[in-house]
Amino acid sequence: MTYAFSPGCALMLYKPRLAQKLHAYLNYTLGEMPLHLRCCHYEPQLPHDTYVINVCAGCDRRFRSLYDGVRTRSLYEIIAERGGFDFPNYSGVFMSLHDPCPIRTEERVHIAVRVLLARMNITIVEAEHNRTNSVCCGDSYYPVHPIDKVTERMKSRAAQMPCDDVAVYCVSCVKSMANGGKTPRHIVDLLFGEDTVPGECDTVKWHEMVDGFANQDPVDLYRLSPTLKKA
Repeated sequence: MTYAFSPGCALMLYKPRLAQKLHAYLNYTLGEMPLHLRCCHYEPQLPHDTYVINVCAGCDRRFRSLYDGVRTRSLYEIIAERGGFDFPNYSGVFMSLHDPCPIRTEERVHIAVRVLLARMNITIVEAEHNRTNSVCCGDSYYPVHPIDKVTERMKSRAAQMPCDDVAVYCVSCVKSMANGGKTPRHIVDLLFGEDTVPGECDTVKWHEMVDGFANQDPVDLYRLSPTLKKA
């Protein structure tokens, strides 16, 4: 079975060093695999029947639906199945959980994420709309709708979260929950015992950053770190 790890443009912009740690974990757990930095909006140019292990919900949807010969597994599924993490103990802290809309149909991911939160001793207070009935965080409405309407959607979805702390597994959802007045906690940060720092939350500027990263030649992206491996 052939694997490639795609951390996604958003995580590489947010915390590339955690992407490196995840890549090292996967190499140790599943065997050496390339780090795939080509944006999911472009033909992946991977060997037929490659499993792309992803972090981003949007990447999961695009890789499995747009390209022949490419299959997907969520990083969270791999960790839930294989373990190998020294899971931090959050002492039963209460958090809500937002399921990203691109994987609304993927119960396999919903289950894996909840397994990981349980192993970190996090008590989930579910929103009314979750899993296959989840509601978009608002980010996907950009740029189809005016920015003020997008912001309204973000605030509306954040208001549906019962807890102030909201576990998420999408960097754009981090921005949306922060814009809605919640405290987002990205699951990758939680796994490594780190705080989630929302950073740039202006929706227009954030998408410009992601688009700028995505449009770079993947070969050039390896200059980000000497430890990154060329796919």
